[in-house]
Amino acid sequence: MFSEVKKCLVLAVPLAAAQLAQSATGFVDTVMMGWLGSQTIASGGLGSVFFSFCILIVSGIVSAVSPLAAQAYGTGNREKVGTIVRLGLGISLLLGIPITLLLYNAGALLLLLGQDANTVALAEIYLRAIALGFIPALGFAVLKSFLSAVLQPQLIMVTVVLGTLFNITANYVLMFGKLGFPALGLAGIGWASTLSLWSMFVTLTVYICNQPDFAVYGIFSPSSKKAFPLEHRRIIGEIFEVGLPIGGLIAVEAGLFTVVTFIIGQLGTNALAAHQIALQTISISFQIALGISLATTVRVGQLVGQNDLLATRLAGYVGIAISVLSMGVAGITFWLVPKSIISLYIDISDPNNADVVALAVKLLGVAAIFQIVDGVQVTAAGALRGLKDTRIPMLIGIFAYWCVGLFTGYTFGISSGYGAIGLWWGLAIGLAIAAIIMTWRFSNKTTNHG
Repeated sequence: MFSEVKKCLVLAVPLAAAQLAQSATGFVDTVMMGWLGSQTIASGGLGSVFFSFCILIVSGIVSAVSPLAAQAYGTGNREKVGTIVRLGLGISLLLGIPITLLLYNAGALLLLLGQDANTVALAEIYLRAIALGFIPALGFAVLKSFLSAVLQPQLIMVTVVLGTLFNITANYVLMFGKLGFPALGLAGIGWASTLSLWSMFVTLTVYICNQPDFAVYGIFSPSSKKAFPLEHRRIIGEIFEVGLPIGGLIAVEAGLFTVVTFIIGQLGTNALAAHQIALQTISISFQIALGISLATTVRVGQLVGQNDLLATRLAGYVGIAISVLSMGVAGITFWLVPKSIISLYIDISDPNNADVVALAVKLLGVAAIFQIVDGVQVTAAGALRGLKDTRIPMLIGIFAYWCVGLFTGYTFGISSGYGAIGLWWGLAIGLAIAAIIMTWRFSNKTTNHG
Protein backbone atom coordinates (compact mmCIF):
# COMPACT_ATOMS: atom_id res chain seq x y z
CA MET A 1 0.00 0.00 0.00
CA PHE A 2 2.74 2.47 0.94
CA SER A 3 4.45 1.72 -2.37
CA GLU A 4 1.28 2.68 -4.24
CA VAL A 5 0.92 5.86 -2.17
CA LYS A 6 4.46 6.82 -3.16
CA LYS A 7 3.86 6.05 -6.84
CA CYS A 8 0.63 8.03 -6.82
CA LEU A 9 2.27 11.00 -5.12
CA VAL A 10 5.21 10.98 -7.56
CA LEU A 11 2.65 11.60 -10.30
CA ALA A 12 0.09 13.59 -8.30
CA VAL A 13 2.39 16.22 -6.77
CA PRO A 14 3.75 17.65 -10.06
CA LEU A 15 0.37 17.27 -11.78
CA ALA A 16 -1.45 18.98 -8.91
CA ALA A 17 1.22 21.69 -8.86
CA ALA A 18 0.75 22.14 -12.61
CA GLN A 19 -3.03 22.33 -12.20
CA LEU A 20 -2.59 24.85 -9.39
CA ALA A 21 -0.25 26.99 -11.46
CA GLN A 22 -2.61 26.78 -14.41
CA SER A 23 -5.56 27.84 -12.26
CA ALA A 24 -3.41 30.66 -10.95
CA THR A 25 -3.86 32.24 -14.37
CA GLY A 26 -7.60 32.55 -13.72
CA PHE A 27 -6.96 33.60 -10.14
CA VAL A 28 -4.52 36.34 -11.15
CA ASP A 29 -6.85 37.45 -13.93
CA THR A 30 -9.71 37.75 -11.44
CA VAL A 31 -7.59 39.63 -8.90
CA MET A 32 -6.41 42.10 -11.54
CA MET A 33 -9.96 42.50 -12.85
CA GLY A 34 -10.87 43.54 -9.31
CA TRP A 35 -8.32 46.36 -9.55
CA LEU A 36 -10.47 47.81 -12.35
CA GLY A 37 -13.68 47.74 -10.26
CA SER A 38 -16.70 45.54 -9.40
CA GLN A 39 -18.24 45.93 -12.87
CA THR A 40 -15.05 44.69 -14.50
CA ILE A 41 -14.71 41.69 -12.17
CA ALA A 42 -18.35 40.76 -12.87
CA SER A 43 -17.94 41.14 -16.67
CA GLY A 44 -14.50 39.59 -16.90
CA GLY A 45 -15.60 36.80 -14.56
CA LEU A 46 -18.55 36.04 -16.82
CA GLY A 47 -16.23 35.85 -19.84
CA SER A 48 -13.75 33.74 -17.92
CA VAL A 49 -16.44 31.26 -16.87
CA PHE A 50 -17.61 30.92 -20.48
CA PHE A 51 -14.06 30.36 -21.78
CA SER A 52 -13.31 27.88 -18.99
CA PHE A 53 -16.54 26.01 -19.71
CA CYS A 54 -15.55 25.55 -23.37
CA ILE A 55 -11.93 24.60 -22.65
CA LEU A 56 -12.93 22.10 -19.95
CA ILE A 57 -15.34 20.26 -22.23
CA VAL A 58 -13.12 20.02 -25.31
CA SER A 59 -9.91 19.30 -23.38
CA GLY A 60 -11.93 16.61 -21.60
CA ILE A 61 -12.56 14.95 -24.96
CA VAL A 62 -8.89 14.97 -25.98
CA SER A 63 -7.87 13.89 -22.45
CA ALA A 64 -8.90 10.39 -23.57
CA VAL A 65 -5.29 10.33 -24.74
CA SER A 66 -4.28 9.84 -21.09
CA PRO A 67 -5.94 6.48 -20.26
CA LEU A 68 -5.40 5.14 -23.79
CA ALA A 69 -1.69 6.05 -23.82
CA ALA A 70 -1.26 4.83 -20.22
CA GLN A 71 -2.68 1.40 -21.08
CA ALA A 72 -0.51 1.19 -24.23
CA TYR A 73 2.51 2.22 -22.15
CA GLY A 74 1.62 -0.43 -19.55
CA THR A 75 1.70 -3.11 -22.26
CA GLY A 76 5.00 -1.78 -23.64
CA ASN A 77 3.60 -0.67 -27.02
CA ARG A 78 5.56 2.58 -27.58
CA GLU A 79 4.54 2.96 -31.23
CA LYS A 80 0.86 2.90 -30.30
CA VAL A 81 1.47 5.55 -27.62
CA GLY A 82 2.91 7.87 -30.26
CA THR A 83 0.04 7.20 -32.66
CA ILE A 84 -2.54 7.98 -29.98
CA VAL A 85 -0.86 11.30 -29.15
CA ARG A 86 -0.41 12.29 -32.80
CA LEU A 87 -4.07 11.62 -33.57
CA GLY A 88 -5.08 13.45 -30.39
CA LEU A 89 -3.29 16.56 -31.65
CA GLY A 90 -5.14 16.32 -34.96
CA ILE A 91 -8.48 16.06 -33.17
CA SER A 92 -7.54 19.11 -31.07
CA LEU A 93 -7.14 21.21 -34.19
CA LEU A 94 -10.36 19.85 -35.69
CA LEU A 95 -12.37 20.73 -32.58
CA GLY A 96 -10.51 23.94 -31.74
CA ILE A 97 -11.31 25.95 -34.87
CA PRO A 98 -15.13 26.11 -34.51
CA ILE A 99 -14.95 26.77 -30.74
CA THR A 100 -12.48 29.63 -31.33
CA LEU A 101 -15.03 31.19 -33.69
CA LEU A 102 -17.78 30.67 -31.11
CA LEU A 103 -15.76 32.41 -28.40
CA TYR A 104 -14.98 35.33 -30.68
CA ASN A 105 -18.70 35.86 -31.32
CA ALA A 106 -20.03 34.91 -27.86
CA GLY A 107 -21.64 38.29 -27.07
CA ALA A 108 -24.94 37.49 -28.81
CA LEU A 109 -25.19 34.16 -26.97
CA LEU A 110 -24.59 35.78 -23.58
CA LEU A 111 -27.36 38.32 -24.30
CA LEU A 112 -29.73 35.46 -25.18
CA LEU A 113 -28.88 33.93 -21.79
CA GLY A 114 -30.28 37.02 -20.08
CA GLN A 115 -27.06 38.76 -19.08
CA ASP A 116 -26.89 42.54 -18.67
CA ALA A 117 -25.92 44.34 -21.90
CA ASN A 118 -23.16 46.41 -20.23
CA THR A 119 -21.72 43.30 -18.60
CA VAL A 120 -21.76 41.43 -21.92
CA ALA A 121 -20.07 44.29 -23.78
CA LEU A 122 -17.09 44.12 -21.44
CA ALA A 123 -17.07 40.30 -21.35
CA GLU A 124 -16.91 40.23 -25.15
CA ILE A 125 -13.77 42.38 -25.11
CA TYR A 126 -12.10 39.79 -22.89
CA LEU A 127 -13.36 36.78 -24.89
CA ARG A 128 -12.19 38.15 -28.25
CA ALA A 129 -8.68 38.54 -26.83
CA ILE A 130 -8.45 35.10 -25.22
CA ALA A 131 -10.19 33.17 -28.04
CA LEU A 132 -6.93 32.74 -30.00
CA GLY A 133 -5.46 30.84 -27.04
CA PHE A 134 -8.03 28.05 -27.30
CA ILE A 135 -6.25 25.83 -29.87
CA PRO A 136 -2.83 25.87 -28.12
CA ALA A 137 -4.62 25.13 -24.83
CA LEU A 138 -6.01 21.94 -26.38
CA GLY A 139 -2.63 20.99 -27.85
CA PHE A 140 -1.06 21.50 -24.45
CA ALA A 141 -3.73 19.23 -22.88
CA VAL A 142 -2.80 16.42 -25.30
CA LEU A 143 0.95 16.75 -24.68
CA LYS A 144 0.31 16.92 -20.93
CA SER A 145 -1.65 13.65 -21.16
CA PHE A 146 1.25 12.06 -23.06
CA LEU A 147 3.92 13.11 -20.56
CA SER A 148 1.76 11.91 -17.66
CA ALA A 149 1.17 8.54 -19.32
CA VAL A 150 4.91 7.95 -19.79
CA LEU A 151 5.69 9.07 -16.23
CA GLN A 152 7.34 12.41 -17.09
CA PRO A 153 5.11 14.89 -15.20
CA GLN A 154 7.88 17.15 -13.88
CA LEU A 155 8.23 19.03 -17.18
CA ILE A 156 4.51 19.81 -17.13
CA MET A 157 4.89 21.47 -13.72
CA VAL A 158 7.93 23.54 -14.78
CA THR A 159 6.26 24.66 -18.02
CA VAL A 160 3.02 25.69 -16.35
CA VAL A 161 4.78 27.56 -13.54
CA LEU A 162 6.89 29.52 -16.04
CA GLY A 163 3.82 30.13 -18.20
CA THR A 164 1.92 31.45 -15.20
CA LEU A 165 4.74 33.84 -14.26
CA PHE A 166 4.79 35.05 -17.86
CA ASN A 167 1.01 35.55 -17.74
CA ILE A 168 1.18 37.61 -14.55
CA THR A 169 3.86 39.86 -16.05
CA ALA A 170 2.01 40.21 -19.35
CA ASN A 171 -1.23 41.00 -17.48
CA TYR A 172 0.41 43.94 -15.74
CA VAL A 173 2.18 45.22 -18.86
CA LEU A 174 -0.80 45.00 -21.21
CA MET A 175 -3.50 45.99 -18.72
CA PHE A 176 -1.82 49.18 -17.55
CA GLY A 177 0.20 49.97 -20.69
CA LYS A 178 3.77 49.50 -19.45
CA LEU A 179 7.02 49.19 -21.48
CA GLY A 180 5.59 51.27 -24.31
CA PHE A 181 2.47 49.13 -24.84
CA PRO A 182 -0.98 50.77 -24.89
CA ALA A 183 -3.21 50.34 -21.81
CA LEU A 184 -5.66 47.64 -22.95
CA GLY A 185 -7.52 47.14 -19.66
CA LEU A 186 -9.64 43.98 -19.65
CA ALA A 187 -8.55 43.10 -23.20
CA GLY A 188 -4.94 43.11 -22.00
CA ILE A 189 -5.76 40.35 -19.50
CA GLY A 190 -7.22 38.24 -22.30
CA TRP A 191 -4.24 38.79 -24.61
CA ALA A 192 -1.82 37.92 -21.80
CA SER A 193 -3.59 34.58 -21.32
CA THR A 194 -3.45 33.87 -25.06
CA LEU A 195 0.29 34.55 -25.19
CA SER A 196 0.83 32.38 -22.10
CA LEU A 197 -1.13 29.44 -23.58
CA TRP A 198 0.87 29.60 -26.82
CA SER A 199 4.17 29.77 -24.93
CA MET A 200 3.35 26.64 -22.89
CA PHE A 201 2.30 24.61 -25.93
CA VAL A 202 5.39 25.63 -27.92
CA THR A 203 7.66 24.84 -24.95
CA LEU A 204 6.37 21.25 -24.62
CA THR A 205 6.51 20.75 -28.39
CA VAL A 206 10.12 21.93 -28.67
CA TYR A 207 11.19 19.85 -25.67
CA ILE A 208 9.57 16.64 -26.95
CA CYS A 209 11.06 17.16 -30.43
CA ASN A 210 14.56 17.59 -29.03
CA GLN A 211 14.66 14.80 -26.42
CA PRO A 212 16.14 11.50 -27.72
CA ASP A 213 14.10 9.55 -25.14
CA PHE A 214 10.89 10.61 -26.87
CA ALA A 215 12.06 9.77 -30.41
CA VAL A 216 10.78 6.19 -30.05
CA TYR A 217 7.22 7.53 -29.88
CA GLY A 218 7.52 9.41 -33.19
CA ILE A 219 4.90 11.98 -32.22
CA PHE A 220 6.07 14.70 -34.60
CA SER A 221 7.69 12.38 -37.15
CA PRO A 222 5.94 12.00 -40.52
CA SER A 223 4.15 8.66 -40.72
CA SER A 224 5.37 6.18 -43.34
CA LYS A 225 1.99 4.47 -43.38
CA LYS A 226 -0.81 5.28 -45.79
CA ALA A 227 -3.24 8.03 -44.77
CA PHE A 228 -5.66 6.82 -42.11
CA PRO A 229 -4.95 3.09 -42.02
CA LEU A 230 -7.49 0.89 -40.24
CA GLU A 231 -5.49 1.02 -37.00
CA HIS A 232 -5.59 4.84 -36.99
CA ARG A 233 -9.30 4.92 -37.67
CA ARG A 234 -9.84 2.50 -34.81
CA ILE A 235 -7.80 4.67 -32.44
CA ILE A 236 -9.67 7.82 -33.51
CA GLY A 237 -12.91 6.00 -32.81
CA GLU A 238 -11.61 4.92 -29.40
CA ILE A 239 -10.50 8.48 -28.53
CA PHE A 240 -14.01 9.72 -29.23
CA GLU A 241 -15.65 6.69 -27.58
CA VAL A 242 -13.73 7.32 -24.36
CA GLY A 243 -13.35 11.10 -24.71
CA LEU A 244 -16.88 12.21 -25.58
CA PRO A 245 -18.32 10.88 -22.30
CA ILE A 246 -15.38 12.49 -20.43
CA GLY A 247 -16.23 15.80 -22.09
CA GLY A 248 -19.88 15.12 -21.39
CA LEU A 249 -19.23 14.52 -17.69
CA ILE A 250 -17.16 17.70 -17.48
CA ALA A 251 -19.89 19.52 -19.37
CA VAL A 252 -22.61 18.49 -16.95
CA GLU A 253 -20.48 19.42 -13.92
CA ALA A 254 -19.02 22.63 -15.34
CA GLY A 255 -22.41 23.31 -16.93
CA LEU A 256 -24.01 23.21 -13.50
CA PHE A 257 -21.60 25.89 -12.22
CA THR A 258 -21.98 27.89 -15.45
CA VAL A 259 -25.78 27.83 -15.36
CA VAL A 260 -25.70 28.81 -11.69
CA THR A 261 -23.42 31.71 -12.68
CA PHE A 262 -25.94 32.85 -15.28
CA ILE A 263 -28.81 32.58 -12.77
CA ILE A 264 -26.86 34.54 -10.17
CA GLY A 265 -26.01 37.09 -12.86
CA GLN A 266 -29.73 37.88 -12.98
CA LEU A 267 -29.69 38.60 -9.23
CA GLY A 268 -27.41 41.64 -9.67
CA THR A 269 -23.79 42.72 -9.92
CA ASN A 270 -23.04 42.27 -6.20
CA ALA A 271 -24.31 38.68 -6.17
CA LEU A 272 -22.35 37.90 -9.34
CA ALA A 273 -19.15 39.45 -7.96
CA ALA A 274 -19.44 37.47 -4.68
CA HIS A 275 -20.17 34.29 -6.60
CA GLN A 276 -17.18 34.86 -8.88
CA ILE A 277 -14.85 35.38 -5.90
CA ALA A 278 -16.04 32.18 -4.18
CA LEU A 279 -16.06 30.21 -7.44
CA GLN A 280 -12.53 31.27 -8.34
CA THR A 281 -11.38 30.32 -4.84
CA ILE A 282 -12.85 26.81 -4.89
CA SER A 283 -11.52 26.30 -8.41
CA ILE A 284 -8.01 26.62 -6.95
CA SER A 285 -8.54 23.89 -4.35
CA PHE A 286 -10.32 21.79 -6.98
CA GLN A 287 -7.18 21.88 -9.14
CA ILE A 288 -5.31 19.93 -6.45
CA ALA A 289 -8.00 17.23 -6.49
CA LEU A 290 -8.00 17.30 -10.30
CA GLY A 291 -4.22 16.77 -10.36
CA ILE A 292 -4.66 13.78 -8.05
CA SER A 293 -7.48 12.55 -10.29
CA LEU A 294 -5.22 12.77 -13.37
CA ALA A 295 -2.52 10.81 -11.55
CA THR A 296 -5.10 8.21 -10.51
CA THR A 297 -6.24 7.83 -14.12
CA VAL A 298 -2.66 7.10 -15.21
CA ARG A 299 -1.93 4.67 -12.36
CA VAL A 300 -5.19 2.77 -12.88
CA GLY A 301 -4.65 2.73 -16.67
CA GLN A 302 -1.11 1.39 -16.41
CA LEU A 303 -2.14 -1.36 -13.99
CA VAL A 304 -5.08 -2.34 -16.20
CA GLY A 305 -2.54 -2.68 -19.03
CA GLN A 306 -0.61 -5.08 -16.75
CA ASN A 307 -3.81 -7.04 -15.93
CA ASP A 308 -3.37 -6.55 -12.16
CA LEU A 309 -6.90 -6.14 -10.76
CA LEU A 310 -5.93 -5.98 -7.08
CA ALA A 311 -3.31 -3.28 -7.68
CA THR A 312 -5.78 -1.40 -9.91
CA ARG A 313 -8.34 -1.32 -7.10
CA LEU A 314 -5.73 -0.17 -4.59
CA ALA A 315 -4.52 2.61 -6.90
CA GLY A 316 -8.05 4.01 -7.16
CA TYR A 317 -8.63 3.96 -3.40
CA VAL A 318 -5.24 5.53 -2.68
CA GLY A 319 -6.00 8.38 -5.07
CA ILE A 320 -9.39 9.01 -3.46
CA ALA A 321 -7.86 8.99 0.04
CA ILE A 322 -5.15 11.49 -0.91
CA SER A 323 -7.81 13.73 -2.49
CA VAL A 324 -9.93 13.63 0.68
CA LEU A 325 -6.98 14.77 2.79
CA SER A 326 -6.05 17.65 0.50
CA MET A 327 -9.62 18.92 0.12
CA GLY A 328 -10.19 18.63 3.86
CA VAL A 329 -7.33 21.07 4.44
CA ALA A 330 -8.82 23.45 1.87
CA GLY A 331 -12.25 23.29 3.51
CA ILE A 332 -10.84 24.12 6.94
CA THR A 333 -9.01 27.12 5.41
CA PHE A 334 -12.21 28.46 3.80
CA TRP A 335 -14.04 28.09 7.10
CA LEU A 336 -11.42 29.76 9.31
CA VAL A 337 -10.16 32.71 7.24
CA PRO A 338 -12.80 33.66 4.63
CA LYS A 339 -12.21 37.41 4.83
CA SER A 340 -8.47 37.01 4.33
CA ILE A 341 -9.23 35.08 1.15
CA ILE A 342 -11.76 37.65 -0.08
CA SER A 343 -9.30 40.48 0.57
CA LEU A 344 -7.11 39.03 -2.16
CA TYR A 345 -9.76 40.01 -4.68
CA ILE A 346 -11.31 43.26 -3.42
CA ASP A 347 -10.81 45.90 -0.72
CA ILE A 348 -12.88 44.52 2.17
CA SER A 349 -12.59 47.82 4.08
CA ASP A 350 -14.37 49.74 1.30
CA PRO A 351 -18.05 50.30 2.33
CA ASN A 352 -19.06 49.97 -1.33
CA ASN A 353 -17.92 46.34 -1.23
CA ALA A 354 -19.66 45.44 2.04
CA ASP A 355 -22.54 43.49 0.44
CA VAL A 356 -20.15 41.56 -1.82
CA VAL A 357 -17.91 40.65 1.14
CA ALA A 358 -20.82 39.51 3.33
CA LEU A 359 -22.23 37.24 0.64
CA ALA A 360 -18.82 35.87 -0.37
CA VAL A 361 -18.14 34.87 3.27
CA LYS A 362 -21.39 32.87 3.32
CA LEU A 363 -20.63 31.20 -0.02
CA LEU A 364 -17.16 30.17 1.18
CA GLY A 365 -18.82 28.67 4.27
CA VAL A 366 -20.95 26.45 2.04
CA ALA A 367 -17.89 25.63 -0.09
CA ALA A 368 -15.96 24.55 3.01
CA ILE A 369 -18.57 21.89 3.66
CA PHE A 370 -18.61 20.35 0.18
CA GLN A 371 -14.85 20.32 -0.48
CA ILE A 372 -14.38 16.67 0.55
CA VAL A 373 -17.24 15.28 -1.55
CA ASP A 374 -16.00 17.34 -4.51
CA GLY A 375 -12.57 15.73 -4.15
CA VAL A 376 -14.05 12.24 -3.89
CA GLN A 377 -16.25 12.57 -6.96
CA VAL A 378 -13.55 13.97 -9.26
CA THR A 379 -10.97 11.36 -8.18
CA ALA A 380 -13.45 8.48 -8.40
CA ALA A 381 -14.29 9.68 -11.91
CA GLY A 382 -10.55 9.72 -12.68
CA ALA A 383 -10.20 6.15 -11.44
CA LEU A 384 -13.12 5.05 -13.64
CA ARG A 385 -11.49 6.88 -16.56
CA GLY A 386 -8.39 4.73 -16.09
CA LEU A 387 -10.68 1.73 -16.62
CA LYS A 388 -11.95 3.44 -19.82
CA ASP A 389 -15.34 3.50 -18.08
CA THR A 390 -16.69 6.91 -19.10
CA ARG A 391 -20.23 6.55 -20.46
CA ILE A 392 -21.97 5.49 -17.24
CA PRO A 393 -20.09 8.13 -15.14
CA MET A 394 -21.43 10.75 -17.57
CA LEU A 395 -24.99 9.52 -16.93
CA ILE A 396 -24.30 9.55 -13.18
CA GLY A 397 -23.16 13.16 -13.53
CA ILE A 398 -26.30 14.15 -15.42
CA PHE A 399 -28.45 12.69 -12.65
CA ALA A 400 -26.41 14.04 -9.72
CA TYR A 401 -25.57 17.52 -11.01
CA TRP A 402 -28.69 18.43 -12.96
CA CYS A 403 -31.57 16.27 -11.73
CA VAL A 404 -30.52 16.65 -8.08
CA GLY A 405 -28.09 19.58 -7.81
CA LEU A 406 -29.67 22.16 -10.10
CA PHE A 407 -33.23 21.27 -9.12
CA THR A 408 -32.39 21.50 -5.42
CA GLY A 409 -30.39 24.70 -5.89
CA TYR A 410 -33.12 26.40 -7.91
CA THR A 411 -35.74 25.34 -5.35
CA PHE A 412 -33.69 26.72 -2.43
CA GLY A 413 -32.23 29.75 -4.22
CA ILE A 414 -35.01 31.07 -6.41
CA SER A 415 -38.30 29.45 -5.40
CA SER A 416 -37.59 29.72 -1.65
CA GLY A 417 -35.83 33.09 -1.95
CA TYR A 418 -32.41 32.18 -0.50
CA GLY A 419 -30.62 33.52 -3.58
CA ALA A 420 -27.00 32.60 -4.18
CA ILE A 421 -26.75 30.70 -0.88
CA GLY A 422 -29.57 28.36 -1.84
CA LEU A 423 -28.06 27.78 -5.28
CA TRP A 424 -24.72 26.85 -3.71
CA TRP A 425 -26.38 24.36 -1.36
CA GLY A 426 -27.79 22.71 -4.46
CA LEU A 427 -24.24 22.41 -5.81
CA ALA A 428 -23.13 20.74 -2.56
CA ILE A 429 -25.93 18.17 -2.62
CA GLY A 430 -25.33 17.31 -6.28
CA LEU A 431 -21.61 16.77 -5.71
CA ALA A 432 -22.29 14.53 -2.69
CA ILE A 433 -24.60 12.28 -4.70
CA ALA A 434 -22.01 12.01 -7.49
CA ALA A 435 -19.26 11.12 -4.98
CA ILE A 436 -21.28 8.28 -3.45
CA ILE A 437 -22.39 6.69 -6.73
CA MET A 438 -19.04 6.96 -8.55
CA THR A 439 -17.09 5.49 -5.64
CA TRP A 440 -19.54 2.60 -5.46
CA ARG A 441 -19.16 1.99 -9.21
CA PHE A 442 -15.37 1.91 -9.06
CA SER A 443 -15.54 -0.55 -6.16
CA ASN A 444 -17.95 -2.74 -8.10
CA LYS A 445 -15.89 -2.60 -11.35
CA THR A 446 -12.68 -3.65 -9.59
CA THR A 447 -14.15 -6.45 -7.50
CA ASN A 448 -13.26 -9.89 -8.79
CA HIS A 449 -16.68 -11.47 -9.19
CA GLY A 450 -15.01 -14.63 -10.19
